[in-house]
Amino acid sequence: EVRLVESGGGLVQTGESLRISCVASGLPWSDYAIGWFRQVPGMGRGGVACITSNYGRTEYAASVEGRLTIASDWAKDTVYLEMSSLRPDDTAVYYCAVNQAPFCQHFFRSDLNYWGQGTQVTVSS
Repeated sequence: EVRLVESGGGLVQTGESLRISCVASGLPWSDYAIGWFRQVPGMGRGGVACITSNYGRTEYAASVEGRLTIASDWAKDTVYLEMSSLRPDDTAVYYCAVNQAPFCQHFFRSDLNYWGQGTQVTVSS
């Protein structure tokens, strides 16, 4: 059974940094895409960052590029989202997701992702 467990969310102030983590288990594929979406109340989930397990290719939403960085520790089956220069509009529930196809564009659009339970990140002004 695929399982994704996020941790590390919390309350920070504008301009501060935060790192959230996602531990994956039960992945039946050798190659896959894994990453992060976020959702604010009343809105759909939007893709934030993705990394592929085979080549380590990364892709980001334009709104976060340069401020948020996805990183991985494949030995620990863990991916991280390093967030810096946080702004109030980064406030959201951040979800870890994984897809068996190791392509980030597919990951961002797929209805077949597996999801974690989410972790709340709140940035105060």
